[in-house]
Amino acid sequence: MNTRPIRFFHRGEVVEVDGLPPTTTVLRYLREHAGCTGTKEGCAEGDCGACTVLQGELDASGQLQLRNVNACTQFLPTLDGRALLTVEDVGGPERLGPVQQALVDCHGSQCGFCTPGFVMTLTACYEAHLAAGTRPDRQQLADALAGNLCRCTGYRPILDAGERMFDAPPERLDREAITRALQALASDGPLDYDHAGLRFHAPRTVPDLALLCEAYPQATLLAGSTDVGLWVNKQFRDLPQLIYTGRVDALREIRSEPFDGGPGLWIGAAAPLEDAWAALAELAPSLAELWRRFASPPVRHAGTMGGNIANGSPIGDGAPALIALGADVVLRRGTTQRRLPLQDFYLDYMKKDLQPGEFIEALHLPRPDTSWAISAHKVSKRHDSDISAVCAVLALQLRNGQVRQARFAFGGMAAIVKRAAAAEAAVVGQPWTQAAAEAAAAALPADFTPLTDMRASQAYRLKVAQNLLRKLWHETLERRTLTIWRAGRLAA
Repeated sequence: MNTRPIRFFHRGEVVEVDGLPPTTTVLRYLREHAGCTGTKEGCAEGDCGACTVLQGELDASGQLQLRNVNACTQFLPTLDGRALLTVEDVGGPERLGPVQQALVDCHGSQCGFCTPGFVMTLTACYEAHLAAGTRPDRQQLADALAGNLCRCTGYRPILDAGERMFDAPPERLDREAITRALQALASDGPLDYDHAGLRFHAPRTVPDLALLCEAYPQATLLAGSTDVGLWVNKQFRDLPQLIYTGRVDALREIRSEPFDGGPGLWIGAAAPLEDAWAALAELAPSLAELWRRFASPPVRHAGTMGGNIANGSPIGDGAPALIALGADVVLRRGTTQRRLPLQDFYLDYMKKDLQPGEFIEALHLPRPDTSWAISAHKVSKRHDSDISAVCAVLALQLRNGQVRQARFAFGGMAAIVKRAAAAEAAVVGQPWTQAAAEAAAAALPADFTPLTDMRASQAYRLKVAQNLLRKLWHETLERRTLTIWRAGRLAA
């Protein structure tokens, strides 16, 4: 393979970078090599948002998409063919941009360390809503800022600024210049970057990705870097060979795809978490809150659903939702594709049914019909940007008041995300009554013996999980009551 420099759009021009290790983070490049010190380092693990930047790329229709991401976890070669915007691009001392001016007017900054990150997140929000011709309400602003932490100002004046920035005459970024640059960069071939024997491969097609994975089975497969980035920042691990999935367009596709003869959904393994969760919430609206509380917008914009599933964490929130929806995981090695129920993919703690050289190609799941009742809950100490103590996605198929199928998937209750087989058996084939819900709750200790750790005690986890099964009964009762009421209105 022919190596070449990393090429991306930054500060109004296409720049080329060579001579840096491929695990150099975007944040380190900005501060130590590009002289852009407005972007700050706080936690260096994607939690505080002080390092927030905007990443731009063209979507399948050629339209520019700008999303806020954490610079501290992104590796520099992942910018190849894309655009990087920092706080220096949205205004300066001579003339503040509308977002910056609104923060000044609303006293949205005290020490100022976090402010550049807030500016970039609000800029992403500003650009998106101006493009759509909409204006966010206060809750939408709060959701957008869930990945930015302020320790001294407090969020009230920052949210005030988020509202105020739309009062000024619109002043947008030069999207045409960015689009032209990205169109020119699109003619570059796939990136194969080498520095002192450290390699970074960015194939463009699934067959090329498969060839690389077979040729280098010990290489680290890199998707959104929201986890792998911490291996470098926090564990100081050496990653001599990286294979990046983020430039394989086919792996980023989300499409309708028949599943077992019925309608289904195909989520490519490299589809951003934000897009994948949006598609899941369209299938099951009850997943919307779990989507909003999954990590933060910058993490969801960079991370991928395939990466979240491949990680295999017992406290990951993606697997419970997909298992409850009946998803298969589609695996590929070379030209051979195999699939298995996602619930069977996890064998033991951080151990998966994944062969050397094999990778996740997609998640494939059926579209639930109206006979399914789906309930989703994330229990954590913090509402936003926190790891679950318990995550439960509970799915029931009801026909004539009887339970035909049940899929109760829990995270945080065992060494892997798994279904509660005994609790399911307690309700399948039975009338769905409060007594059935109590029977499922009583059976749950046969399914799980959770650990006690810093997030929750064993007793707490078990009690919460049992209560969520009881809550499922109340939610379905409310749904049935509403259905009967609507039917009565229609009959009248």
